[in-house]
Order: sequence, then structure tokens, then C-alpha cells
Amino acid sequence: MINVELDKIIFYPPSKGYAVILKEVGGARQLPIIVGVFEAQSIALAIEQVKMPRPMTHDLFVRILTRMGISVQEVAINDLIDGTFYAQIMLKGKTDASLTIVDSRPSDAIALALRVDADILVSEAVMNEAGQLLKVSDIREQKPLDEDHFEDELLDRLVELKTKLQIAIDEENYELAAQLRDQISSLEKELKNN
Repeated sequence: MINVELDKIIFYPPSKGYAVILKEVGGARQLPIIVGVFEAQSIALAIEQVKMPRPMTHDLFVRILTRMGISVQEVAINDLIDGTFYAQIMLKGKTDASLTIVDSRPSDAIALALRVDADILVSEAVMNEAGQLLKVSDIREQKPLDEDHFEDELLDRLVELKTKLQIAIDEENYELAAQLRDQISSLEKELKNN
């Protein structure tokens, strides 16, 4: 298994969803996984450590596991069948030394792992089939100031605005939600023109 870390989340226009980019720790490969808007939002909330007024689904699941004395040891993207990724969550109880493995969507597994600081793993077979080599500039962690970099920044801003919009709606702050909606529309137009 290959240890990976979340590199970024970018908008993926063909599916109107998002690509979660997992980067190999200490390696030269990355794995893009397409997820839905709500899944991307949950992952973004975990990255930003945003506290919601009421627990979101993944936060609730973590609370339930904690109350039951169960911890998430690690998550693994373990299979790719007909273009669909599959994952597993490894759970361990306080009194039981054995691991319990639960099948999961990769987006849910990643969202949980980020909330509890668990390792994210990818099987060698999945990385070989769907992984991509990082550009030399990415490996050196130097981001070129070109159009792709500018577009990535716009897409990151779009994810951030959509997350804030959902929070505003959840908090019933409709005036802020309207302002955020307008900003999102403007940003989406800018992305289409690039």
C-alpha cells in the first residue's frame, strides 16, 4: 500500500463535480478521484477544520465511533472496477485487538480520515492503473505562474465560496448566501472565459 496525502480539490467541469487529488508521500505520483459537490464540500470542511453549528454526517459518524470506543486506524482506496474506485475503512475497538474492515466510497473514507488524522493509503494496483506522474515543478513544490496555476486558484476559490454558501444556508443567513451566490456566478463565468 502507498501512503498518500490530500494535495488539493479542483473543479472538474465534465462531471460538474470535483477532483480530489491524492499525492504519493515521498513519491512522484498522484491519484485523481472524481467526487460529487457535497462530498467535496465535506472534505473541504475537514481540511479547513470548519466547525458547523450542527454536526454534518461525517462529523456525526466520528462522534458515534468515539462514543463507542472505536477508532479509525486508516483508510485505503483498494480497488478500481469499471472506472469506479472502492475503499475500505479499518476500525479498531479499545478492547479488541483485531481490525474491522468496512467497505466505503473513497470520498467518505477520505472525509473520515481527515477528521481523525488517519493515514490514507492507495493500493499499488490502483495507483498503477489510474495514477499520474507529477510534473517536475510539482515534485519540487514550485508552482509555475501560468494559466493552469491561475485556473487552479480560481477553482480553489470556487470550492471555498460554495462551502461558505452551504454554511450560510445552514445558518439561515440568506443575505450572505445571496452575496456568495453572486460571487460564485461571477467566478464561474470567469472560468468559462479562460
